Amino acid sequence: MNQKIYQDYAKLAVEIGINLKEGQDVVIHASTRCSEFVQEIVKSCYENKARSVRVEWSNEEIMKLKMLNESEEVMSIVPTWVEEKAKHQAETLPCLIYVDDANPDAFEGIDLKKFAAVRKAQYQVLKKYRDMEDNNNQWVIIAIPSVAWAKKVFPDLSDEEAVTKLWEAIIKTMRLDQKDPVQAWWDHIEDLQDKSIKLNEMNLDYLHYTSSNGTDLKLKLQPDHMWISARETNLKGHDFTANMPTEEVFTMPKRDGVDGVVVSTKPLSLHGQLVEDFKVTFKDGKCVEVSAKKGQDVLENMLDMDESSRHLGEVALVPFNSPINETGLLFSNTLFDENACCHLAFGCAFKNNIKGYENMSEEDFKKVGYNDSINHVDFMIGSEDLDIVGVDHEGKEYHIFKNGVWAI
Repeated sequence: MNQKIYQDYAKLAVEIGINLKEGQDVVIHASTRCSEFVQEIVKSCYENKARSVRVEWSNEEIMKLKMLNESEEVMSIVPTWVEEKAKHQAETLPCLIYVDDANPDAFEGIDLKKFAAVRKAQYQVLKKYRDMEDNNNQWVIIAIPSVAWAKKVFPDLSDEEAVTKLWEAIIKTMRLDQKDPVQAWWDHIEDLQDKSIKLNEMNLDYLHYTSSNGTDLKLKLQPDHMWISARETNLKGHDFTANMPTEEVFTMPKRDGVDGVVVSTKPLSLHGQLVEDFKVTFKDGKCVEVSAKKGQDVLENMLDMDESSRHLGEVALVPFNSPINETGLLFSNTLFDENACCHLAFGCAFKNNIKGYENMSEEDFKKVGYNDSINHVDFMIGSEDLDIVGVDHEGKEYHIFKNGVWAI
């Protein structure tokens, strides 16, 4: 990829994504394959007056070897230095940039029960530090092609051709083909914020989803819910854009208020394995049944990690004619596929989707039914004939989506 694209992309991550302020620290999480691009991000951070920049490297192949060869007991141990590093990050709150180039099939063949057990054990130790960071730092996740990911999207092309084609799609969906990508992003953010304002003014009680594929779902919203879009503001008063690309406006469902059936419209990449053609049945907010043509065991394993994984933590609205969906590609990457069309998420909710969350205690969140979970797994349900009707507390109806796109 040419240097200009790297430079422009890095600039978007730093200036629009984390919205770096002079004197802040930055931690970049990336795979060892991304070193050239990460170098541009580091340069951009220093150009924007970062105090310090640290890179945390990872490697899927090595992680898979660990999963295959180390015992569950050994992998479940969180070394003191790892905990101390998590504690330091929670106390100092650096800006976080995640660069995703993951192979969708990276962990195919590993023991799912072992994977879940290790993750739960580590989560129990590190959760308190993640809670300390929650809504306090600035962060963004972006993605660049790897050969393995590109070949998943374009299996019939050579390695070089596949990577080139995936780059072309990312450039388009990230607005890097615009004359001024930064301004294009500001315009996009303003449009999404307009949608969230309109939805908040409606003060909806519930949404009713229907589609010819069998989706028929009534989803009640958290009584004090707040719709949020691309631009978020943390408790320190700093704005940031967490997902790039992003096309969504999202809020919090009522934990026990979801009933009916919803049908997935895109495969779900989960822990390096795909779940395809699945249907989910909810009763009183809980997922009581799932069926999938492929990967059902992967999905059920995730749902069984904790009780809250069977409840929803997010409802997100994305038009079916989004730039990502218009590429016609299945990215097999949640960052892109979740922004192709409407989606829901199993597991953990976002606290900032509740009005006045900044003044709430942990006990307050429990009282309002905040869904806390080890997981947050987005799955896509948008279709070209999806209708969504919103109903407010007086029974007034609003057509939110008609034939898969915005009607407001």
